[in-house]
Amino acid sequence: MKKWKVLISAPYMQPVPEKYRELLEKNGVEIVVPKVNERLSEEELLMFISEFDGVICGDDRFTERVILSAPRLKIISKWGTGIDSIDKKAAEAHGVAVRNTPDAFTMPVADTVIGYMLCFARRLPWMDKGMKNGLWEKIPGISLSELTLGVIGVGNIGKAVLRRASSFGIKLLGNDILDVPASFLESVGVRMVSKDVLLKEADIVSVNCDLNPTSYHILGEIEFSMMKATAIVINTARGPLIDEKSLVNALRNKKIGGAALDVFEEEPLPMESPLRSFDNVMLAPHNSNSSPAAWERVHENAVKNLLEGLRKRG
Repeated sequence: MKKWKVLISAPYMQPVPEKYRELLEKNGVEIVVPKVNERLSEEELLMFISEFDGVICGDDRFTERVILSAPRLKIISKWGTGIDSIDKKAAEAHGVAVRNTPDAFTMPVADTVIGYMLCFARRLPWMDKGMKNGLWEKIPGISLSELTLGVIGVGNIGKAVLRRASSFGIKLLGNDILDVPASFLESVGVRMVSKDVLLKEADIVSVNCDLNPTSYHILGEIEFSMMKATAIVINTARGPLIDEKSLVNALRNKKIGGAALDVFEEEPLPMESPLRSFDNVMLAPHNSNSSPAAWERVHENAVKNLLEGLRKRG
């Protein structure tokens, strides 16, 4: 049987390759699992990508330069949904298939957004910290029903966030460059508005769009200046959707009320990042997709996509 050599660099799949080794070997696949710290850079990939026929990757930087250096490469199977780290145009031009798992983490990511909303509204982390420091301080909270949520990007995850939020009686605003079905808007009670209107009216702004040339730094200095001084920004999508320097300035100058960030422009987040110093900022290590059941589905689909891509291109 023909042997293919495959790189498994997706961090969430790296701990479990043995579960799929027998299946892969039966299909003529030899796997290599290198040490990965969140993702492989362009330079790291260039060191060894030429020897591989396929990849199950995370957010590794598959630039045109990397793809040109991989004459054997037939398939890039993305573990998850977002493919913004892959130069898809270059891949297609050189006969490399790019596959992913659409709608992979809609439920856990949407749950995370709601979790952040509740934490900020009810001040839960701050009261917990105070109690553990010996304080008995009743920090004022607010009901979600008194607030307005604005969701930028009303795709699968944005819709799931809005559906969940509607249960709390919160006023709902949406913004998207694509048309959203009227049936959804009517059933959930969402008013679609311009981005400027959303930023001016929302108490909570959740960014749930894909990262592409139209959404890069969709929130920057101008956008933060439009927001309420009490507004909270939540980003569980992609780090570069937010201009972090502008966000830091907005926080320092109290132009907004706080932020909850699961993703960053540079990952892992550098130790010296000013974002670590704010009491009104909640941080997480790109983990809003956390769900063993969802992970299992993505493992299986990533392997399926890999094998289909290898067979199709011989």
